[in-house]
Amino acid sequence: MDNPRRAAILGCMTYDCDIIIVGGGLNGGALALALGGAGFSVTLIDALPLATRKMPGFDGRSYALALTSTRLLDAIGVWDRLADDAQPMLDIKVTDGRAGTGPSPFFMHFDHAEIEEGPMGHMVEDRHLRRALLDALAAAPNVTQTNGQTVVDQTVDATGVTVMLGSGRYLRAKLLVGSDGRGSGTAARARITRTGWDYDQTALVCAVAHELPHNGVAHQFFMPPGPLAILPLTGNRSSIVWSERAETAARIDALDDDAYLEVLRPRFGSFLGEISLVGARHTYPLSLSLTTALVADRVALVGDAAHGVHPIAGQGLNAGLRDVAALAEVVTDAARRGEDIGTAGVLARYQTWRRFDNTALALATDAFNRLFSNDNPLLRLGRDIGMGLVGRLPALRRGFIREAAGLTGDLPRLLRGQKL
Repeated sequence: MDNPRRAAILGCMTYDCDIIIVGGGLNGGALALALGGAGFSVTLIDALPLATRKMPGFDGRSYALALTSTRLLDAIGVWDRLADDAQPMLDIKVTDGRAGTGPSPFFMHFDHAEIEEGPMGHMVEDRHLRRALLDALAAAPNVTQTNGQTVVDQTVDATGVTVMLGSGRYLRAKLLVGSDGRGSGTAARARITRTGWDYDQTALVCAVAHELPHNGVAHQFFMPPGPLAILPLTGNRSSIVWSERAETAARIDALDDDAYLEVLRPRFGSFLGEISLVGARHTYPLSLSLTTALVADRVALVGDAAHGVHPIAGQGLNAGLRDVAALAEVVTDAARRGEDIGTAGVLARYQTWRRFDNTALALATDAFNRLFSNDNPLLRLGRDIGMGLVGRLPALRRGFIREAAGLTGDLPRLLRGQKL
């Protein structure tokens, strides 16, 4: 009691919250809800003002949520707010070919009826998912949102981590989570480096309305410059993720809407009738990016802060939500055992759980992109025969369906639809 350092020691053990999350996007918001629901006090910091994050207009962006991702959203109290605006994906058709010449006769067709769990996933618009998360966060008693603020510094000691905001305010917690994208400042300040490469491809992203119903079928059409995904939205609308060489994509993006559609039509085809643009158009440069570690002293990374992959299989957000489910489970179980949630031993369990899966996904999407984004006649023949074989082997086909639904591997409780 007479220790002159007692005040300093107690100061170091005083926390503003249990966990600070930097980045209030989709992964960060989902993690805050999961941890808050497990009883942790959470501060969620985002650089954007809340009014900007709540903007209701449709900007063309959408996500393919695997079945297990919808289970997680249900477990954290978000899916009920979102389900009416989500479009089930009942079938996936994968073809190969060239723009304007139609697809190869060899293809893969995945039907959700081949598994017992239901639709392989759902398509949701960014505006609906973001609004549902923000509404749930506003109602979460253990989550404090700090909007319009950036973290400019972070320091770690034996008992916690302290961050400094651009306003000069300090916050202290037991654990800091970076969910702040591929250019993660959290990772950089923790001296976690990244490795990867550029694809010299750009994704052209938009949404279209069409005359005929899509019947819940998602299409992936592989062309030499890159894949075209046609993903069903509610009503007679589809989301388009269209990869082209970077130079070509820049020329296409510079076109007005009518000229843009003239370039898209021969790639899209006429199977859904006439098409028209809905919402805004976007472009994203494509690259592979992996951090050399998922954790550092009292720091963990989730989502794009930890890994960025080619959108060829639409798994970017699903991989991030797997990170969220695994980290929330590891931290919750550690706290119930009386462990300090920010220690190296606890965080190592998260890294062990997620490292292999994230690396395997990155390498798989990279290999698929290299295999299909070319016009080599020998490779074209080999991949067409391969797709034909997969389409005719029920066991292999079901394996692909379960993978697309996120049902493979060591699933955290939230991805099984269970509470923490």
